[in-house]
Amino acid sequence: MSSLATPPVAPETPHTGVWPIEANRGVYGVTMVILTEATLFVCLFGSYYFLGADKYRWAVDHPPKLAKAFIMLGILFASSLVVMWGERLVEQGRYRLARGAVFTTILMGLVFLAVQAFEYKEHWKTLTPLTDSYGSIFYTITTFHAAHVIMGLLMLGYLSILPDYGPTQLPPHRPYHVVALYWHFVDVIWFFVVLLLYVIPHFQFYGF
Repeated sequence: MSSLATPPVAPETPHTGVWPIEANRGVYGVTMVILTEATLFVCLFGSYYFLGADKYRWAVDHPPKLAKAFIMLGILFASSLVVMWGERLVEQGRYRLARGAVFTTILMGLVFLAVQAFEYKEHWKTLTPLTDSYGSIFYTITTFHAAHVIMGLLMLGYLSILPDYGPTQLPPHRPYHVVALYWHFVDVIWFFVVLLLYVIPHFQFYGF
């Protein structure tokens, strides 16, 4: 009686310890962070308008001034353009200029915080977080945004000292793009802060 032939077994390949690299995992991570933080700001904006519905707690004599808010918006918008230019330089392999774009963005972020500090100093003469619910939520939202700017500056600072921006087998993967995404998020949030906390109150106050 003939026996069935046993199929050949492939020899085991020793594991080399090198796993496939997912180059976009940093992008996935920062995207989750952005979505989480965006939800936080949606809640804060919702609180702003919820408190504004009760005029007994919302004693605003005049809308906030627009000049410094627009200056800060211009600074952040320009800084996003610088970061986008830096990403293009990385794609071209011009890493020295890309690093210069990082330092330029850091400088612009510091200028933004300085202008905001001057705005706070001006506001503080007539409005503090303890003045009314408007003062409380106004400073809460703008301070939360300033904290995100500081976090973005720390990320840019880390990016500035990385030895290489090119393709690498070691983490972080695509560091320039990851940091750029977060910085663009910070800029977009300030656009909504200016729109909702600065511009729209002018239309409401003057009855447009």
